[in-house]
Amino acid sequence: MKRLLPALTGAALLLATCTFSPAVLAQTTAITGGKVVIGDGSDPIENGTVLIRGGNVVAAGANMPIPAGTDIIDASGKWVTPGLFAGFSRIGLVEVSAVSGTNDSSAGGSDFNAGLDIAPAIDPFRSAVAINRAAGITRAVVAPGAGKNMFAGQGAIADLGADTDPVTKARAFQFVEFGESGAQISGGSRSASHLTFRAMLREAADYAAGRDDFDDGLLRAEDAKALLPVVQGRSKLLVHVEGANDILRVIELKRDFPNLQLVLVGASEGWRVADRLAAAKVPVIASALNDLPESFEKLGATQSNIGRLKQAGVEVAIGMINDNDAHQLRYTAQYAGNLVSLTNVPGASGLNWNDAFAAITSKPAEIIGVGATHGSLKPGLAADVVIWDGDPLELSTIAQSVYVDGVLQPLDNRQARLRERYRTPNEGDLPKAYNR
Repeated sequence: MKRLLPALTGAALLLATCTFSPAVLAQTTAITGGKVVIGDGSDPIENGTVLIRGGNVVAAGANMPIPAGTDIIDASGKWVTPGLFAGFSRIGLVEVSAVSGTNDSSAGGSDFNAGLDIAPAIDPFRSAVAINRAAGITRAVVAPGAGKNMFAGQGAIADLGADTDPVTKARAFQFVEFGESGAQISGGSRSASHLTFRAMLREAADYAAGRDDFDDGLLRAEDAKALLPVVQGRSKLLVHVEGANDILRVIELKRDFPNLQLVLVGASEGWRVADRLAAAKVPVIASALNDLPESFEKLGATQSNIGRLKQAGVEVAIGMINDNDAHQLRYTAQYAGNLVSLTNVPGASGLNWNDAFAAITSKPAEIIGVGATHGSLKPGLAADVVIWDGDPLELSTIAQSVYVDGVLQPLDNRQARLRERYRTPNEGDLPKAYNR
């Protein structure tokens, strides 16, 4: 017999998500009747069905048989998509940016650099986690910020579920600053940052060869251990770089270190050298709406950047480096929607709807190396699913139900409670600002 699931809210739902039993996870759930988006760039499927069991997607498509005993969620008139995958963030690391005790995004006072592991600092109780979960963000790339070394440390993949275990994959990549920021950290010149980069990777290779004492003091043993997977090509290297010339110089690093799995972050002027990026097969997690020359390395910034990169054959996703990346990942859908709108502007380059949605779901997952387990509604992948009341790339659309690993999540958060408190205040409910 098919059963309709009751709606859970507030504390009851939070308890359900945190204390679910194996029997609950084994239950099959079918989300039926909605416009289903797989998230891989294919067209939406009208009147589709998504089957979930054991925390994974079993199947997604049209005209699918539903097993007996399945819990049915009627999504008629709604959109059903994979959860949004934030391509670059500092979610869970910051509560108040200006209050050092609540800001774990960087470790400028540490003697370590590449060896730093951001995973233990990711706090699922930070208010931004619940706020962005309610906006349909289910998983995110979480990167450290650079301190006094251009190598910031090891980043992680995290989920935004309402539980105490947010880390999907620790030590998923190494993050490094190039361009203006990297030059400033390394001594004031790009020549210093490139020399520092090469010296540190070579010291890591020396460490692998048995040398464990470093005369120049760039690396400690823990830093060398952390850079080994980068040198050997077993770990992604996320490189923040914005200017076209800096991008070219980063690509050239592969000549000395051919095993590097480079991923560029930001890349505001990537369009200027898109052909070189495509030829080198270097993917980009780009800032979607940079179009102002706020620094000299961004003089060529344009909102057409991602569209031009895509047209040139570059694998590209949307990220938000240094753009409210600890608090406002919910802007991700808006940015993707703006890229769709650009296709209607003469002379501009944007993305069609399917590619734009893939740029905030499957593409970041694939670029960061977890596309086989996350980012779309393909069979066997984690059941991060969102039911929306309309087109998820429209500003007025609301996420009505959010699943992380197949578990229905609470959508309550501090901002929503404040909204309700102040929506219709009555005399006496709130203290007076002043007395006449």
